Amino acid sequence: MMGEIATSNRALILFYNPNSIIGKQVLAYAKAEGYAVRDVDILKTPFTGTQLEELADKLHLKIDGLVNKEHPDFKTHFEYSTFSDDDWIKIMRKNPHLIKEPIVLLGDKTIHVNTPSDILKL
Repeated sequence: MMGEIATSNRALILFYNPNSIIGKQVLAYAKAEGYAVRDVDILKTPFTGTQLEELADKLHLKIDGLVNKEHPDFKTHFEYSTFSDDDWIKIMRKNPHLIKEPIVLLGDKTIHVNTPSDILKL
């Protein structure tokens, strides 16, 4: 299956929320390490449903695994709800701040980053 997210072995793709401390740290760290970085602000560049499905697949997660269940808005509005994959996609497209990030892609490798140095695992 050909994906919608075009990856490269030469450029790291960073999906992040610019309001998150870890997202900004990963961007700075990647640049400091000399990576060519294509940074994607998930608040300004909305994901398609297909892209969300592709990311979940690359991360070996169910679609709801892309949701940051620690976010206060999740706990307030969605914590005790049951949704289909399509519902989760709609929720994340309307509320991109709920997507667990940063996510980094390099070639055929994809990881959720917990600390900036995680990108060295790629």
